[in-house]
Amino acid sequence: MRVIFSHGHLSSPDSTKIQRLAPLARQRGFAVEAIDYRDQRDDPLGRIKRLSDRLAELDEVPVLVGSSLGGIVSVAAAERHPVAGLFLLAPALYLEDRLPEMTVRETYQPQAQHIAVVHGWHDDIIPWQHSLRFANSSSAALHLVDAGHQLGECLPTIAVLFEDFLAGYPSLPASEADSTPGSA
Repeated sequence: MRVIFSHGHLSSPDSTKIQRLAPLARQRGFAVEAIDYRDQRDDPLGRIKRLSDRLAELDEVPVLVGSSLGGIVSVAAAERHPVAGLFLLAPALYLEDRLPEMTVRETYQPQAQHIAVVHGWHDDIIPWQHSLRFANSSSAALHLVDAGHQLGECLPTIAVLFEDFLAGYPSLPASEADSTPGSA
């Protein structure tokens, strides 16, 4: 099984969150990769297409991990392609009105077997209430933590939540996790 990370707007595949969580996935035997969107910082639709194209290439259903803009990218891709799970960190949901000629959606319908959302109470960029709304409509587990948008102050807590999330999937010996080009 594979875990695919999608970073936030001004972040990169080398983000602190990805660097902290990717080894946990590898230890459980997951192949790990992080999509690089730095050339598409202000193009969410291009990011969604890039991730959707990657999912179409796979012969397995992966777990998607998305932070902020990477969260909405992961959700949108999961509406197009079934995924084993979504682990979202302060996802940029219900903010489509910030894009030209778009309106805020009423709901999202990702094809995911398991969804968890982590959001900071003190997020000044994306209101935590957006994650509550999404969790309510998608039956996702919601974890509100004492942090701002970056969530850096609670990375140890996020790591535990991520390990618990991954525990719901079959684990392979770490030696069987492949080293994908562009892997985190």
